[in-house]
Amino acid sequence: MFTVCMLAAPDRADLTDDAVTALKSRWDGGHALWLSHGVAAEFPVDAVPADFDRFWADWQEDGLDLAIVPTAGRRKSVLLADMDSTMIEQECLDELADVAGFGEPVAAITARAMNGELDFDAALVARVALLEGLPDAVIPEVLASRITMARGGRTLVATMRAQGAWTALVSGGFTDFTGPVADMLGFDEQRANVLLAENGKLTGRVALPILGRAAKVEALDDITAARGVTPADAITVGDGANDLGMLAAAGMGVALHAKPVVAAQAPLRINFGDLTSLLFLQGYGEDEFVRA
Repeated sequence: MFTVCMLAAPDRADLTDDAVTALKSRWDGGHALWLSHGVAAEFPVDAVPADFDRFWADWQEDGLDLAIVPTAGRRKSVLLADMDSTMIEQECLDELADVAGFGEPVAAITARAMNGELDFDAALVARVALLEGLPDAVIPEVLASRITMARGGRTLVATMRAQGAWTALVSGGFTDFTGPVADMLGFDEQRANVLLAENGKLTGRVALPILGRAAKVEALDDITAARGVTPADAITVGDGANDLGMLAAAGMGVALHAKPVVAAQAPLRINFGDLTSLLFLQGYGEDEFVRA
């Protein structure tokens, strides 16, 4: 059995009864259930519809997300999340580079790396090199003035933790940011790269080995094994090419507002909903949400 999930952006809440009924009828689905009226609904089907991709594209034109997931084992016991442009709305390295006076060239490299056009490790080293000499006191200033949490993140983490799930922030960014962000959002643990500093200034180097695409998959394996479960019991979320490995390896891998090349390869794609979409995909109703 599979479950068809229909999702709208919470601020628009424009998913209609008619749209749900029409799709359910076309695919001979079972009873439709509203998880949040106007925002999320679902119904069961016996198999993945042959024309699912065509209808996914049609729904995208209407500003709505459509997904299909196996019904068994929907609720996951581990959450692994990317940070930059996923759990927060910015790219921390780009913000640091902007302060250092290299904002535009670094942002351009970041965009290409996240779209899979550049080797992630090499691109990270090149961007960090431009930060040499920047006072490390700038980091808390950037956190306080430039970094904002993505919508629905606190609710996602709090709700899954309330159900006994383990939550981890796993980032190709830096521990100077993942530590505070993990604390703000309520994650159980965090993993990221380490920016090196001496005498109060960044050296322009990052500690090795770099946490990139392969390391995120290793983190998924390590964290699930430590919890006595497997990657099939995890849900992962990210937006960049370095997230594709962990998205493919998890029981649910969600590309959230992702770069086009990433969305094209990811198992599940959410382009309009916020982070609470990950709860709806697992079958949580809004009445089960823990508002942190």
